[in-house]
Amino acid sequence: MPRLSEETYGAGDQSWIGSPHGIHDCRTVAPDPDLFTAALFPNGVPSGLPLGKVTATGLVGPYTGDASDEVQSVTVGGSGLTSFTLTFSGQTTESLDDQATAADVQEAIEALSNVGAGNVVVTGDAGGPWIVTFQGDLENTNVAQMTSTPTGGTGTVTVATVTAGGADASADGREVLLGHLYTDQKAGDTGGWPLFWHGLVRVDRLPVVFAATGHNVHPSAQLSHIDGGE
Repeated sequence: MPRLSEETYGAGDQSWIGSPHGIHDCRTVAPDPDLFTAALFPNGVPSGLPLGKVTATGLVGPYTGDASDEVQSVTVGGSGLTSFTLTFSGQTTESLDDQATAADVQEAIEALSNVGAGNVVVTGDAGGPWIVTFQGDLENTNVAQMTSTPTGGTGTVTVATVTAGGADASADGREVLLGHLYTDQKAGDTGGWPLFWHGLVRVDRLPVVFAATGHNVHPSAQLSHIDGGE
């Protein structure tokens, strides 16, 4: 009886790769450590992260795109945390369990009267960290950074702005997609990183919400063909 097998390349969740085309032709790029700090990427820099190149230095950082939607991270720390709330522009969510799923966090934020359904997308594992992307009525907007109130032990919940929305979006060259990080990397690293720069990408399996203007995205299949050639 035939067996099914799964082949992986390098470290990290690479289910975002749409086909083997391009995986043996990765380029090496140099990251800007100031754009990949441990505060922004407490669990490391994930495989599949879209990257752009800073024109002035030639170093790469997180792709910002020309959509400039606000992206914030929510990270749990300390010990003994049992629950927490998030506050956005004066409105506070219901209490969330320390092991809340991304769907739980999204539902709580969407329930706020100044957010609403369909205006945020939350990704991440149960217990965090979670990535909150503002969209819909709040897309292209430099929204206020959320705050949090933790409960239990010495637990902490830290909110950080990964990408500022609206007028504060990057215009340093990273608004042009260069490609995707091929394997997991350590935050703050200055070594060469492998860049997946051409081929098919499953955009719904990337570690962040992604839309690249000018690239051939097929919503029905959730596939995007990228070509970051220069």
